[in-house]
Amino acid sequence: MKRRILRSPYLWAVIVSAAMIGAAWVGREHYQPIIAGAPAPEFAYPDLTGRRVSLADFRGRKVVLVNIWATWCPPCRQEMPSMERLYQDLRGEDFEILAVSIDAAFGAKDAFGRPGGDLKAFADTLGLTFTILHDPAGEIQQLYQTTGVPETFLVGKDGIIYKKVAGGTAWDAPENQALVRRLLAQ
Repeated sequence: MKRRILRSPYLWAVIVSAAMIGAAWVGREHYQPIIAGAPAPEFAYPDLTGRRVSLADFRGRKVVLVNIWATWCPPCRQEMPSMERLYQDLRGEDFEILAVSIDAAFGAKDAFGRPGGDLKAFADTLGLTFTILHDPAGEIQQLYQTTGVPETFLVGKDGIIYKKVAGGTAWDAPENQALVRRLLAQ
């Protein structure tokens, strides 16, 4: 009789299900979605001069627009000028843009065969003056659970994400400027 019970597929299904639920419960803090209202995950990458810049550098001091992008991405190229206009409009205020490129290293190719972009030439061509960081391994995509590029996160001084946008947008649009100004006033 005991042997028959141990061979029961139903018993094993219950045991496996219980183990999976237990594992999910124990590791639940690792499965939090990266959405508005969630804490922004910490990162640090080199800028175009090689200086390492981290999100923590701005916590408690600045509102930060974290943009994940690539030079080969047409919507990224389209939204960058609006980010620059927003950056210029808020110059001198407690606002920063950290645009994290997931391009492969210049001269190399990524896992999909796309050539690495020349980030400095890209920034110069578009007249970008905000901070551009480089993550050629694309780690930030897993960290922020992105589904593509561009994806952007507006992070308050408190380190909380207040807005998440998948796809390109006009960052200098009145509603986006108003949200940034509200966060600056906090």
